[in-house]
Amino acid sequence: MGPRIFLDNLGQCHRRHHTSVSGTAWKTGCYRRQPVVVHYIKAEKRRDGFAKACPDFVIVDEAHASVGTNKGKQQRFELLAGLARDPERRMILLTATPHSGDEEAFGRLLSLIDPSFASMNFDDARYRERLARHFVQRRRVDLVTGDWGETRAFPRHETSEYPYRMSPEHVSYHEAVLDYCFGVVARAGTGMRERRLAFWGTLALMRCVGSSPAAALSALRNRAATEGDRLEPQIYDEDGDDEDAVDLEPSATFESDPALVELIQLTEALIRQPDPKLDALIDSLKPLLKGGANPVVFCRYLATAEHVREGLRRAFPKLRIEAVTGVLTPDERRDRVADMASDEDEKEIQRILVATDCLSEGINLQQLFDTVIHYDLSWNPTRHQQREGRVDRFGQPAEVVRSIMMFSPDSAIDGAVLDVILRKAEEIRKVTGITVPLPDERGPVTDALMAAVLLRQGKSQQLAFDLRLEDGSRAMEARWRDASENEKKSRARFAQNAMKPQEVVPEWSKARALLGTPDDARRFVERAMARFGARTEEKKSVLVAHVHALDAALRDRLGQRGLKGSVRLALSEPAPSGTALLSRTHPLTTSLAETLVEASLDPEALTQLGIGRVGAWPTDAVAKLTRILLLRIRYKLTIHGRRERLLLAEEAALVALQGGQIVAMGDDARALLAAPATANLAQSARDRFIAKAHDELQAQISGPLGDFVRLRSEALMEDHARLRAAAGTGARVTVEAVIPPDVIGLFTLLPGEG
Repeated sequence: MGPRIFLDNLGQCHRRHHTSVSGTAWKTGCYRRQPVVVHYIKAEKRRDGFAKACPDFVIVDEAHASVGTNKGKQQRFELLAGLARDPERRMILLTATPHSGDEEAFGRLLSLIDPSFASMNFDDARYRERLARHFVQRRRVDLVTGDWGETRAFPRHETSEYPYRMSPEHVSYHEAVLDYCFGVVARAGTGMRERRLAFWGTLALMRCVGSSPAAALSALRNRAATEGDRLEPQIYDEDGDDEDAVDLEPSATFESDPALVELIQLTEALIRQPDPKLDALIDSLKPLLKGGANPVVFCRYLATAEHVREGLRRAFPKLRIEAVTGVLTPDERRDRVADMASDEDEKEIQRILVATDCLSEGINLQQLFDTVIHYDLSWNPTRHQQREGRVDRFGQPAEVVRSIMMFSPDSAIDGAVLDVILRKAEEIRKVTGITVPLPDERGPVTDALMAAVLLRQGKSQQLAFDLRLEDGSRAMEARWRDASENEKKSRARFAQNAMKPQEVVPEWSKARALLGTPDDARRFVERAMARFGARTEEKKSVLVAHVHALDAALRDRLGQRGLKGSVRLALSEPAPSGTALLSRTHPLTTSLAETLVEASLDPEALTQLGIGRVGAWPTDAVAKLTRILLLRIRYKLTIHGRRERLLLAEEAALVALQGGQIVAMGDDARALLAAPATANLAQSARDRFIAKAHDELQAQISGPLGDFVRLRSEALMEDHARLRAAAGTGARVTVEAVIPPDVIGLFTLLPGEG
C-alpha cells in the first residue's frame, strides 16, 4: 500500500495539521499518512496541484458535506470528483449524517463511486444490488441489538426534559423584546428579501434572549452588520466553513432607535438580578453530582458559556469547572479538556465542562464525562445528536449516559422550537432510529416559528396577517412527514441485511486479539524502550518516551518519522495537543517492532540486545521438556470467478510441542514463552539442547507441524466460505498452505531447575 491521504471536510478536527498542507508537504509526498483539510485545498489554485500529487488511497471524512449546491460545497465536490476519475484510486467515503431525502444530493455523493449511480432509479432492485457492493449503512440500533458476544458495546442512553419557571421580571423582559421584534418585522418592506431579513434578525435576537441576558446584551450592543445570507445558517445551527465563529452572538442589524436604547437599558438591569435559568441548572446538577456524574453543559453563545461557568464555580467551589469556547484555538480546547483528567496521585474529583458547539464535533469526551445538559436548545436536531455523541460513544466506561434538555414553559421561544422542530424530529427518530436534519427550505420553518411564538404570546391573528406569514405550521408538518417517509424508504432500500453483524463476530474477535489492546501497545513500548536502554515516564495521562537516549541507528530511523527528543504519547482520549494517542500503529511502536524483528533475524544487528531466534532455559511453567516454535506460514489464495485470481498471504503462529505432540498454541503457547526462567543454563548445556531441538525439527515439520499447517489452511478456507456466503458473493476461495513453514524461532523449555 502506498501513501495515504485523509481528507477532513470539517477542518477543526485536524486544525493542528494545517501547516502541513500550507507548504509543500503534500506536493512532495514525504509522509505515508497525511491529514489534509478539504476547505484549504478546494480552491482552484491549490486543487489542481493537489490532484496531481494525490496518492492512490484516499479516505474522505464527512463526505456528505461535499455534495451541496453552495459555492464551497461545489468546490469540494469538484475536487473529489476529479480524484474519483482515476480508476486506480481507491476511495472510502465516510459520513454519519443521515440521508435527508434529497435524492439529487445523494446521487451526487454516490456518483463519486460510479458516475452512473447519479441517475439510476433508487427503487430498481438491480441498482440496489450493484450499489450494495460499494455501500454499507450501519446505525446505532443495528449494533446494539442482537448477539454481538460482547457484554456492552455502548452505554444505555436515558433522555429527559427539565422545565423551569422564569421570574416575573424575566417574563416581562421577554415580552418587551418580542414586542420590539414584531414591530421591526411589521415595519419591514414589502419585498420578500426585506421581510426575510427582518425575520432572521428577529429570530437571531430572540435566540440570544432565550440563551441568557449576557448573550442578549452582546447581540444588542453588536452593531457590526451580519450579512443576510450568513445570518440564516447561524440561526439554524448549520455546519459551516467558519467553525471558530460558531458561538459568537449575532448582530440584530436593526437601525438604532429609542426603543433599542431602552431595551439595552432593560437588559443591563436584568443582568444584575438572579438568573432563574442558571438557578434551574444548578438545581438539576445537584442530584446528578451526588450520584457521581461528570456533566457537560452545552450553551449556544460564548457570553452564555462564560456566565454559566462563573455561576457554577460559585455554586460548586470544590469541583473542577472549566469552559471551552471559540475564543480558544483548537489546540487550546483540546488541552483544556485533557487537563481536567485527575493526576493519578490526586484524589479523583468530579468535573463539569461548560462548552459551546465549537466542541460538539472533533474532541471525544467519553473518558471524562457521562452526562450532557442542553442548557440552550439547538434549532437543528442533528446538533443535539452531535453534542450527545461526544459522550455517548464507543469506549464510554459508564453503563448509563444521560442527556437533559432544559426549557421554560414561560418562554414563547422555547415552546415554539420544541413544537415546530425538536419534538417532531424526536418522533421521527423513535420510529426510524435516525435523527433527520431540518428541511433545506427554511422559509416554512421561519414562518412556523414566528406563528408559534405569536400563538404562545396570545397575539391576534391580525398581527400574523400583517406580518404576511404563510401557513408555516401546515407546511412544516408536511415536510416532517416527507422526511419520515423518505427515511423509511431509505431503510428499506439500503438496509444491510445481507450480512448480519453477529455473523462476523468470530472474525471481529480474532482481529481484535491480533491487533492487541491499548494496554498491550503501552506494555510493548515500555519494555522495548527499556531493552534499548532508554527511559519512559508517565506524567498525568501522558507517557514520555526519551528517544534521544536510543541507539544512533534507531534515533535516525525515528527522526525520519518526525520523532526526536522526548516523545509525548497520550494514554487515553482526549489527547492533549503535542501528543498522539499511543497505539500499535504509532510510528514509535512500529519502529521499535521493526528494529526488534530485524535484530532477531540478523545476528550482526544490535548484538548488545542479546536477541536470538533459539534458546533453552528451565522454568516452572512446564512439567515436561517443551519446545516452542514460532512459525511463518504462507498461503496461496485462489479466488474462483469469471476471472481467476491468485493472492499470497502469510501469518505467524506460535505452537508448543511435548513428545512430538502439539500441546498449546496461540496465547497459551505465548504464556509459556513469557514465563520467567528459574536459572541460567551453562553454555555447553544450552548448546546441546538447541542442537537436539534442531536435529528433531525435520521430523516435526513433516509430522505434527505439517498437520497443523494443513488444518490452518482448511480453517481459513472455511472462514472465507462462511463470510462470502453471509455477504451473498458467489466467488469461491480455496486456500493452499505452502509446506514446509518457515521456523522463525525455536526455544526449549526445561522443567524446574532443569
